[in-house]
Amino acid sequence: MKRAIHARQAALPGMCPVEQALDSFSLAPVEERGAVFTRREVVEFILDLVGYVPDRPLHQQALLEPSFGYGDFLLVAVERLVAAWRAHAPEAPADELAPCIRAVELHRKSFSETQEKLIEQLRTAGVEEAQAQRLAGEWLIHGDFLLTDFPATFDYVIGNPPYVRQERIPDALIAEYRQRYSTLFDRADIYIPFIERSLDLLSPKGTLGFICSDRWMKNRYGGPLRQMVANGYHLRTYVDMVDTLAFHSDVIAYPAITIISREKPGPTRIARKPAITKPALNGLARALLGTSSPNANGDVTEIASVANGPQPWILESSVQEALLRRLERDFPTIEDAGCKVGIGVATGADKAFIGPYDQLDVEESRKLPLAMTRDIVSGHVQWRGLGVVNPFSDEGRLVELERYPRLKRYLEAHKEQIAKRHIARKAPSNWYRTIDRIHPPLASTPKLLIPDIKGEAQIVYEEGRLYPHHNLYYITSNEWDLRALQAVLLSGIARLFVATYSTRMRGGYLRFQAQYLRRIRLPRWSDVAADTMNELIAAASEGDIMACNDAVYRLYDLTTQERAALRGGNTQ
Repeated sequence: MKRAIHARQAALPGMCPVEQALDSFSLAPVEERGAVFTRREVVEFILDLVGYVPDRPLHQQALLEPSFGYGDFLLVAVERLVAAWRAHAPEAPADELAPCIRAVELHRKSFSETQEKLIEQLRTAGVEEAQAQRLAGEWLIHGDFLLTDFPATFDYVIGNPPYVRQERIPDALIAEYRQRYSTLFDRADIYIPFIERSLDLLSPKGTLGFICSDRWMKNRYGGPLRQMVANGYHLRTYVDMVDTLAFHSDVIAYPAITIISREKPGPTRIARKPAITKPALNGLARALLGTSSPNANGDVTEIASVANGPQPWILESSVQEALLRRLERDFPTIEDAGCKVGIGVATGADKAFIGPYDQLDVEESRKLPLAMTRDIVSGHVQWRGLGVVNPFSDEGRLVELERYPRLKRYLEAHKEQIAKRHIARKAPSNWYRTIDRIHPPLASTPKLLIPDIKGEAQIVYEEGRLYPHHNLYYITSNEWDLRALQAVLLSGIARLFVATYSTRMRGGYLRFQAQYLRRIRLPRWSDVAADTMNELIAAASEGDIMACNDAVYRLYDLTTQERAALRGGNTQ
């Protein structure tokens, strides 16, 4: 009954390493293969949104599920297919349903169990045993979706693609994927080529409905896939699923439902955080699919044009988007305005390189006091006394260990831990370097410190005594007064840009990463009025957020409506 991987996949030169990788991956536990299981109410909702409903002639259409797991989507889709078949073609033999579904699964145990459930479901629906066996044999493909050939396109592609980081995929397999899929760019997770392949397999006017992480909609690695959508598809629907009970287990990544059709681009209907109940989702589906314009004060909003080449998708309110676009038009980026955004040091072996500063037994010039996230939780620097071993000179070159006997002795005592890092194996002669190069003058440079994950911007002034750890981003400037800059970033400005361009985590937390901070727009310091300069500096020094906002309103000459958008008011 199972189809061997090689029987349904293209022949590959040097296939043996790939087959070995597939064999290993097909036995991997749930957490390694990125399996997350979707609640039935959400599955029904997605099938409604793509139009896979029993009052249509589903027996004459084709549906694909790229990674069916234990059948969350597949078995519900089969229910609807059988209902449509009974309603529209009750005299047709069940064997005529053979072209209607193709569903792929690599994991052996999931494949076998779902196959059994499918056959039993068909038998319960009145399909004879032999016919049920034949249909399951036609419908189910045991293999890797990204390497599987399909003879035709599909009217519907639905599912929950696997969420797997590249480093968890065997080297031979990721190399093969990279040859085949142009969207597997930078550090893209495996669901990215799943979406590319699925879009390619859509028939004209065919529709894809996925629930997965929304990272690709804004992150750098999603650029090629966003370009693909902009070039020939219509993002019909986006449903924000953060903090909803969409899955049978908790997930950290920010999930969303996307409905994309192979047709001319058009407006996108948007809903956020729906209640996961059948009545609520049924009503929301009707609103999202309705022919009349959505009520801006209701559950559904509409944006005229979301996909814009490789640019991050802006799915915020229209007034917030208008404010953002005006700021982007009228002001330079924060770095063009004379500021530098960076990230602290990653060592790859913190237990070896980091410890109580006074207890690091190295030469005084070979260690630096270190700022950690916990040092700034109060909104001010309260150093807990940690330091980092520094193997770099002020010029950025690795020092010669022979010149620093205490450093040499310390590093060799920790060599087993330090040398096993990838960076050390890659360049054995430089085994003692940290992953990131340390630039000692940064420690004595005044800077703003910003933690990575926060619900709101936390911007802490550090006077120039500490070197930042890699969980902290920093901003320095030779032009802007850092206290004034702190006031700007403590206002809603930083959150506006970061919330627009970053992906959120569970609980609504934002990623205040360098790539998003660099999108912030800022006037040049020389263009700021003297009284506004003084207001900004005083507001930050006193930690008065309302005063920061008031000064920023004047700095950017915000209208009343723009001020409301910056405060996060009702601007839909």
